[in-house]
Amino acid sequence: MNSYERMTARLAGQPVDRPPNFDIMMQFAAHYIGQPLARYYGDYRILCAANFAVQEDFDLDILQAISDPYREAADCGLPVEFPDDSLPIWKGPLLAEPADLARLKPPRPEHGRRMSDRLAAVRLFREQAGGRIPIMGWVEGALAEAADLRGVGVLLTDLYDRPEWVRELLEVCTELAVAFARAQVAAGADIIGLGDAIASQIAPRAYRQFALPYEQRIFAAVRELGAIPRLHICGNTSRILADMAQSGAQIIDIDWMVDMGQASQIFGAHAAVCGNFDPVKVMLNAAPAQVQAAVRANLAAGGPRCISMAGCEIPDGTPHANLRTQAAALREWRT
Repeated sequence: MNSYERMTARLAGQPVDRPPNFDIMMQFAAHYIGQPLARYYGDYRILCAANFAVQEDFDLDILQAISDPYREAADCGLPVEFPDDSLPIWKGPLLAEPADLARLKPPRPEHGRRMSDRLAAVRLFREQAGGRIPIMGWVEGALAEAADLRGVGVLLTDLYDRPEWVRELLEVCTELAVAFARAQVAAGADIIGLGDAIASQIAPRAYRQFALPYEQRIFAAVRELGAIPRLHICGNTSRILADMAQSGAQIIDIDWMVDMGQASQIFGAHAAVCGNFDPVKVMLNAAPAQVQAAVRANLAAGGPRCISMAGCEIPDGTPHANLRTQAAALREWRT
């Protein structure tokens, strides 16, 4: 059973040889092949080489064209600095004043320097592993994109001070996300992940007003194209699990603060739960025996459709032995 067959069967609740491994790797992947982060962020060939390396060496079941949250925003004109070997630095809002929205003209994904680089990564994945390993593209959720363009603190204030203006901005962000998702599916993506990290920082009512409807529209477009929508919201999403289940996602990631069993029950037939042991406490800092126990506990709680993953990105510097222990625990698992 190859990785694509394994994922497809798992999502359908059918028997698999082992549960799939969907660990998110970005900084770790770049440094694993000895490349600085700026090259990983800026050159699709480096991103693909890093993903192929970690996929093969740690038995991952996914290739992921994910690097940082600024693909769309940078192509819209957001000032972002990319140090040689450090995380991108947000240098200030593109939309400093509400009136700036009128001048926001997002480019077509194939014309944006950073978005087109992701499209090239998806095409390369497809050429080398299509039909064998699931290929995941990525978009920012409308609310997350709005926060990138406006600034997190200011946008959170805008939700109360100028909600109608926020909705205008979310419309623009949604149209961009749909266009980018469509371009990635056309390039060969099997899965479109959507990151909406800011959604864990707002009240459930605000999530239902300013995040969920736009996630639903983006995911509806993804499903129409025959791809699999995947929702990723970092942080404690316990209060909005039932709402997330209505997003249209077929895979929903949960972070380590969320109860795996509760999430699985709430998602039910709507989505497969993906997660969720602590990436720092378990994967980075624990001994292999503790990693094995965490993987087994999550599989037991997650049910027959769950997918194994740390709650969020695998930390840079994670011991290779711990990643191999996760892979071994999955091979040994019997339901």
